[in-house]
Amino acid sequence: MSHPLTWLAKERRGTAFWVLLAATAMVFAAISALDVPLHTSAAPNGIVSFELARNPATAQAILDSWDGSARVYAGLSLGVDYLFMALYASTIALGCVLVGTRLGGVTARLATWLAWAQVLAATLDAVENWALIRWLLGSRTAFWPPVAAWCATVKFALVGLGLAFVLCGAVMSLVRGRR
Repeated sequence: MSHPLTWLAKERRGTAFWVLLAATAMVFAAISALDVPLHTSAAPNGIVSFELARNPATAQAILDSWDGSARVYAGLSLGVDYLFMALYASTIALGCVLVGTRLGGVTARLATWLAWAQVLAATLDAVENWALIRWLLGSRTAFWPPVAAWCATVKFALVGLGLAFVLCGAVMSLVRGRR
């Protein structure tokens, strides 16, 4: 099984990783700034509280805690997140590929699976955002909050696994390099 970044020349992957990491960090900073007005008693974690609301009553309580300006910030955050999902998924997937290539063996096979998992995470993030945007725009169809929460939960798990793999792999690679 090949990874999702086979189209990227091997000699360009290291540079591409650092460029993607920088772009991901910049967009993350923008999203973090958009999130500041979204922190309320009903949404202590801002947009993440909305993502994980799980039921219509909680989602509505969060929405009710946001004034008109905060709702605009939420909409902007969800829109910018579409760019962010492409960046974080590509960055983490490429990190997995680089670690897998460096360490080889079973690690390389696991890297391929985790790289594809980042594509799935971004896809789930897109569905999650669509559900949240529908709720934000006034649809009160009861399945939107649980859909968003399920997608967010799986997304966070996949992203967490990918990040852990890249960080552990980078440490292992450094330790091997010093021997």
